[in-house]
Amino acid sequence: MQTSDYIALEEQYGAHNYHPLDVVLERGEGIWLYDTDGNKYMDCLSAYSAVNQGHCHPRLTRAMIEQAQRLTLTSRAFRNNKLGQLYQSLHHLTGYELTLPMNSGAEAVETALKVARKWGYRVKRVEPEQAEIVVCEGNFHGRTITIVGFSSEAQYREDFGPFPPGFKLIPYGDAQALEAAITPNTVAFLVEPIQGEAGVIVPPAGYLKKVRQICDRHKVLFMADEIQTGLGRTGQLFACDHEDVRPDVMIIGKALAGGFYPVSAVLSSQEVLGLFRPGDHGSTFGGNPLGAAVALEALAVLTEERLIENARELGEYFQERLAEIPSPHVKEVRGKGLLIGVELKPEAGGARRFCEALQQRGILCKETHRHVIRFAPPLVIKREEIDWALGHITDVLNME
Repeated sequence: MQTSDYIALEEQYGAHNYHPLDVVLERGEGIWLYDTDGNKYMDCLSAYSAVNQGHCHPRLTRAMIEQAQRLTLTSRAFRNNKLGQLYQSLHHLTGYELTLPMNSGAEAVETALKVARKWGYRVKRVEPEQAEIVVCEGNFHGRTITIVGFSSEAQYREDFGPFPPGFKLIPYGDAQALEAAITPNTVAFLVEPIQGEAGVIVPPAGYLKKVRQICDRHKVLFMADEIQTGLGRTGQLFACDHEDVRPDVMIIGKALAGGFYPVSAVLSSQEVLGLFRPGDHGSTFGGNPLGAAVALEALAVLTEERLIENARELGEYFQERLAEIPSPHVKEVRGKGLLIGVELKPEAGGARRFCEALQQRGILCKETHRHVIRFAPPLVIKREEIDWALGHITDVLNME
């Protein structure tokens, strides 16, 4: 089959809910991807930060194969010998007392929303059915009905209502707006420490510290969605660590299983997650032994191979070098670690054409919010590989 044949199959038989670049990939190793024609590309998206450990990391491959040959799924009707070990590993790594495993990031966010409401009624003593959760404009927390219901992006909401009530939208990065939005019925504030899908939007310095103080003052749960920013992407274990801030509820996913399997989790205290009773919440696949085994190894790779430190050092280098490119099209370069956004001026004609030009030069990235190119390579990248990419990026950012 030719590349055009694979694309035709997708177009004919698949729902058109994505607009991918027309490259058909069949193999990956480290930061490199290979298409069906044998062309080689540097991956600068990392499957939206799900493959922080690099494509097909041999340790993760081995862990998956070994577990797949033993036991893949039990449901939570029974126990398995991997889940408790994953809980312990997450506890030692993060300090959180309890873990609730799910599959997708959206499921983990829904889990956090449910437990926040339950905490509000049982602990804060909010009147029944009155709980409010504050969220931010520009947020992206998933695609479920509840989550798109509190999105500020019109397309995410169009034709999907009616939506569940109980959410209040405020400007991102504005601590005073959070203070003003809180009422006696407010049970939680849900926020991304850096907004990835909104265009790699970094809040003002000190914002998260102020959020922590406000939430403490008003007895409101501080819930951080670190599905994309967590597990090393920004040069710290969590993006909140840049301000030495500890949320009450931490939501993780994506790189938790290194791109091998959908694994997500909500981390919190006994006071919060301990409120769930059997029957309150669950998932057939959540906490399955295959996912748990891969996640255990994915966490070990992050720490033992010093990928977090690599993201911090090379992310700073990459961002500095991108900012030095003398391009007439670039408005701003921003980010933390290896999560970097290059915002283009409106007159540049959108980021899509630049991503397509980079594809022709062997670099795969994707536009976000029309005018932003996101650069987020796997955390195993080396300086010389960044230098190779910078030459091509410079040429593309200077094209007419």
